Amino acid sequence: MKAFTLAVVLVLMAVSAFAADVDGKWAGTVSTPNGDFPQSFTFKADGAMLNGSMAGLDGKDVAIKDGKVDGNNISFTVTLDFGGMAILLSYKGVVDKEQIKLTGDFMGMPFDLVVKKSS
Repeated sequence: MKAFTLAVVLVLMAVSAFAADVDGKWAGTVSTPNGDFPQSFTFKADGAMLNGSMAGLDGKDVAIKDGKVDGNNISFTVTLDFGGMAILLSYKGVVDKEQIKLTGDFMGMPFDLVVKKSS
């Protein structure tokens, strides 16, 4: 029984060691009825916490908030300032070796986005 317990613990440790590498710069495009909008992110994982930023429409970095990493899954929010009006964007995604498939929510309207590692 001890050998089985040890095996289970080792497997669980190995699975957590295979968490996706989200660190770095990622870029993609969101398609909307008003045209395509480029989006880029910089991520840095610190254990289960995700830090980083998104390039805002004005080109300035906007800090991500409430960032979480759970294996290959990430989630975070970004608050944009539209002429003094705060707009919350929330994102959830699955990290793969070369891309992140994100689902976002903009004022109750969902959208999909794929970002790829950039240099």
